[in-house]
Amino acid sequence: MSGANRARVVVGMSGGVDSAVAALLLRDAGHEVHGLYMSNWDDADSYCTSAQDYQDARATARELGIVLHRVNFEDQYRERVFSRFLSEYRRGRTPNPDVLCNREIKFGLCLAYARRLGAAWFATGHYARLRPGPGGPELLRARDAAKDQSYFLCGVERRQFERVLFPLGELTKPQVRERALRAGLPVYDKPDSTGICFIGERPFAQFLAQYLPDTPGPIETESGRVLGTHRGLPFYTLGQRAGLEIGGLSGGSGDPWYVARKDTARNALVVVAARDRDRVATPGLRTGTVNWLTDPPTGDFSAALKVRYRQPDQPARVQPLDDGSLEVHFDAPQWAVTPGQTAVLYDGERCLGGGVIEDTL
Repeated sequence: MSGANRARVVVGMSGGVDSAVAALLLRDAGHEVHGLYMSNWDDADSYCTSAQDYQDARATARELGIVLHRVNFEDQYRERVFSRFLSEYRRGRTPNPDVLCNREIKFGLCLAYARRLGAAWFATGHYARLRPGPGGPELLRARDAAKDQSYFLCGVERRQFERVLFPLGELTKPQVRERALRAGLPVYDKPDSTGICFIGERPFAQFLAQYLPDTPGPIETESGRVLGTHRGLPFYTLGQRAGLEIGGLSGGSGDPWYVARKDTARNALVVVAARDRDRVATPGLRTGTVNWLTDPPTGDFSAALKVRYRQPDQPARVQPLDDGSLEVHFDAPQWAVTPGQTAVLYDGERCLGGGVIEDTL
């Protein structure tokens, strides 16, 4: 990064405090900083915050004395991310659109747009780090383990990181807010955004119902006993217990039930009682084609895996398959491993890559 001083850096600015401080740090380091606000989703309802986010990005750019550009990727987002999101749900799977958004939009279209603006570097407010490696950039976890976002970056092609900067990688969130306050940035106390990138904090089932019709079917036990009716497999995920409306039927005990699997061929939602919840755990999984952020291994190897963002590292033995996928055997069975989600591999602080979970073992 030191060799890039006085080069033009375009910072993806979301209107939040993280990207604001990323731009602040780069400006103070001597770079020629431009901001770039992306419009990816704009619904005319109370849940969509894009109009306010843009105004916050403008106020921050004005305070920093930098140019702010704006680009609209809504059509591309719906084609490359949202359409795949809906397709996965129609198949009864649970996708992670944030991983796809980073690959297709932020470090795909947005990175290319920044280069057209004359940028030597593209920066974001992600909590992650990059370092040079023998085969190209290596993606590392952030110093702040509670905020690390390397999980969501596992799908980005390695070569895309060659001109990327993550200024917040060595900072904690409290340090970021303190720097924003000290610099007088108007978003220093703006709450973090939560939820899926384009959905935000709105009720998820209500949002999904706008695009997918109800397709009712039986809720049943593993032995085939029918307990009730579900509204459609896309509205449920493995391990779920809330919203099934059959809690009082567990042998008269009132114990909850958990979603164990989806039988898409019969449109049946299979559940297990709380006393049998261990049956929702699996000893392993298979992925689709893996995006490697290091040289692909040539044989079996050990690694730590995450099958969901907030999950602690899980030790596993990994077997690369001839088609570019992986077979993973965990040291201990894992709860509710969900097809459509992303399995991400780590070796210590280094993210090795990741792939979509296709099936469980």
